[in-house]
Amino acid sequence: MVQRLLETSGIKLDRGGGGIRELARFQEYFKEYRIVVFSGLNCEDIMFDGHGQTEKRNNLLYDEVARHYHVIVNITCAMAKRYVCEACNKGCCSDVTHKCEQACSECMSVPPCTFSHIRIPCELCNRNFRSRAYFDKHKKNKLRGKKVCEQKKNCAACGSLLRNKRSTSVINRTVRTVSGTWKSDISVTWRR
Repeated sequence: MVQRLLETSGIKLDRGGGGIRELARFQEYFKEYRIVVFSGLNCEDIMFDGHGQTEKRNNLLYDEVARHYHVIVNITCAMAKRYVCEACNKGCCSDVTHKCEQACSECMSVPPCTFSHIRIPCELCNRNFRSRAYFDKHKKNKLRGKKVCEQKKNCAACGSLLRNKRSTSVINRTVRTVSGTWKSDISVTWRR
């Protein structure tokens, strides 16, 4: 099967394995995947990033001694980070608060969605989406095992991002109001 793959793709590995040129050829052949190769266990140690326009990703770790590529099954575990962004490869504390230019800020899809001039409101998270695709993806895509719609919510009164109960890095604190809706402390009037 591997021989057939090499023949079909035209990739030659008979000169001691594959380097960057061969990785680029594999990326051309496997367009449905984004191939990312790390030379070490730090987010910055990227030796190849195929930048495929797809949500499917194949992370590899290159072992220079054995001259072999190992599959990284869990990138956050391998990098010892709480979150590693699949778009920009940066490690950080939270996927909910991470701001990335290479991922959609609305639904967290990689690559980012294209904009349209319409705004579709979501009653569950109080956010607006620029296309039907955005809206549908924010209901499907997950952050830490929960849907984006459940993780990223805006205040119904002022529109500011509400903090996840465990997160400490978001600007606004949240308060549970008597009506049962979440509001930021900016929009709540305190009376004694």
